[in-house]
Amino acid sequence: MYVRRTLPHRNRSFVGAWCFVDHYGPDEIDPQTDPETGGGMDLPPHPHTGLQTVSWLFEGELEHRDSGGAAGLIRPGEVNLMTSGAGIAHSEVTTSGTTRLHGVQLWVALPDSARATRRDFQHHAPAEIELRGVGSARVFVGELAGIDRSPVRTFTPLLGAEVTLHPGAAVALAVDTAYEHGVLLDTGEVSVEDVPIAPGDLACVDAGPERLRLRAGAAGARLLLLGGEPFEEEIVMWWNFVGRSHDEIVAYRQGWEAGSIRFGTVKGYAGPVARIPAPPLPAVRLRPRGRRGPAGADGPVVTDEVAAVAEA
Repeated sequence: MYVRRTLPHRNRSFVGAWCFVDHYGPDEIDPQTDPETGGGMDLPPHPHTGLQTVSWLFEGELEHRDSGGAAGLIRPGEVNLMTSGAGIAHSEVTTSGTTRLHGVQLWVALPDSARATRRDFQHHAPAEIELRGVGSARVFVGELAGIDRSPVRTFTPLLGAEVTLHPGAAVALAVDTAYEHGVLLDTGEVSVEDVPIAPGDLACVDAGPERLRLRAGAAGARLLLLGGEPFEEEIVMWWNFVGRSHDEIVAYRQGWEAGSIRFGTVKGYAGPVARIPAPPLPAVRLRPRGRRGPAGADGPVVTDEVAAVAEA
């Protein structure tokens, strides 16, 4: 599976508390390519700390299981949000009826005050809201332009929405002036504040403007709009862990490898291996990362993809 990773990036570490954006597909799934797994995604149990995962699909279907006891399906247009708290493990597997897989995996960094919160899992199917003749939106986290609010709970003020624009449509979305925003283009063509971006790009705009101007090209556009109040804490993010220091990450890795109760047990997963082992740590101390410099007067910062091939 080919994964486009736009956050974290050398130009920017966060959009609000959003700290990780993986964008994948569309991938055709042919059961004949791998008789054992049927192709698609098969992620055995793996750990997380200090974050919330947000799963959003455009096509296909995934089965989610976690050590908090949650088990359910991830479907297009329905958000699944998992809170790791101090530690959790989960698996994600393509369902047998899926022939195309296309979506995003997003992470939200938990503030220090919430890092020890309990494990949690939330599911929400947002309604499709019309945008006055120019397109539509589904708000899966936070509130957008006063038109809809998601009941999903987060620990910092955030926005997450799928926006579809008709061909040639232009819109100036009312946004929270305290939020910085990121626009991830999935399909079609769009300009963000008159800056055109390509599919897979993430355009980032600092806090301040009352409106965010989007203009679709001749093919229309489908995009994700992410936003949130600037996240002022520094984090250390390595593999599947978010912590505050190198030593914390070392302890998380050792705990996962030792089968610590911190992460619990995922019940019901029946894949080819019982768990994903942690990779070796690099031979250097991991350094914290914080917010990068502002976009500046010349317009939004555009982060191009950092490609990664994930073998599931």
